[in-house]
Amino acid sequence: MKRVFLFVLDSVGIGEMPDAADYGDEGSNTLLAASKSPYFSMPNMRKLGYFNIDGVEIGEKEAHPAASFARMMELSKGKDTTTGHWEIAGIISKSPMPTYPDGFPEEIIAEFEKETGRKVICNKPYSGTDVIRDYGEEHMKTGALIVYTSADSVFQVAAHEEVVPVETLYHYCEIARKILHGKHGVGRVIARPFVGTPGNFTRTSRRHDFSLVPPQTTMLDQLKDAGYDVLAVGKINDIFAGKGITDFIRTDGNADGIEKTIKWMDRDFNGLCFINLVDYDMLYGHRNDVDGYAKALTYFDEQLPRILEKMQDEDILMITADHGCDPSTPSTDHSREYVPLILYGKQIKAGINYGTRKGFGDIGATVLSYFGIPSKIEGTSILDNTDTVL
Repeated sequence: MKRVFLFVLDSVGIGEMPDAADYGDEGSNTLLAASKSPYFSMPNMRKLGYFNIDGVEIGEKEAHPAASFARMMELSKGKDTTTGHWEIAGIISKSPMPTYPDGFPEEIIAEFEKETGRKVICNKPYSGTDVIRDYGEEHMKTGALIVYTSADSVFQVAAHEEVVPVETLYHYCEIARKILHGKHGVGRVIARPFVGTPGNFTRTSRRHDFSLVPPQTTMLDQLKDAGYDVLAVGKINDIFAGKGITDFIRTDGNADGIEKTIKWMDRDFNGLCFINLVDYDMLYGHRNDVDGYAKALTYFDEQLPRILEKMQDEDILMITADHGCDPSTPSTDHSREYVPLILYGKQIKAGINYGTRKGFGDIGATVLSYFGIPSKIEGTSILDNTDTVL
């Protein structure tokens, strides 16, 4: 029984890419920024070879890494969650998804208001916590929906759970998803429910993403079509609009995601378990919280031995990211960075530095190669060279 556990540490980039200036991200290095916090400690990842990856200049390098590793270069245009995950699964996005620094066009808002029967307030880029602070009371008084965006390709709808029931909010987001297509095909429509009273609003864990359907065959599709299990933990199912997924479970933050993954490691399945841990990005990167980011990385490292202990002889562990979100820069947006790749398991020869790989799709191609499936995606397997596999 072969199993691959693919962890995406959301936004944990490892340094600016050559085209970072085109995105306003010169000097960004998420991992380096977090490592400067006194709360940063990742001895277990260091033992795997995390600090040995090209361009990673933190801590002490491991003389005999237990894993193999690489630095991954993004080929897609963009630096958002959907683009990064889709490229991991084998889709290179030739053009960036649309963004709306001045808010959404009047015709989009008018159609959304007509279809939902509710007015819209805000309609501009905003922090998710600030927007409910500034517009939450008006929303509660009027029932108008708080629509906002960010530097990412997202259409976000916030509503108080006592004003708009969560299932109704999801329905409104499905309406928005149908409206937002073609040139306005944003990567994600996101439901952002919140609770509380004016001056004390908080977002709940019942966020839900409504993504575009991937336009091409992905690694997930190929695995599913070949009869393998494709298990999704966290927002993976949302990112791929359920396409290529055989089972999924939602999570409430990193700790919950890790616990649910460890529980699923006791499950008999043959295929891929694809995990997203979102707190790095959502709670710390976008809020420029260096210490919080460092604590979250330290927590993952502390839990890593529990994950490794659960691994079976034919299991492979892969750890990567989808973009950067440097918490130390003035920007609160994602950053255009290289991402890491760790490859670990009894089937993997340890200590091999695969250098810089051109395209996150090499991850998806590697997964397909391990299961003996001829790849139809954009990417080249790291494991095609047979002398790298025991």
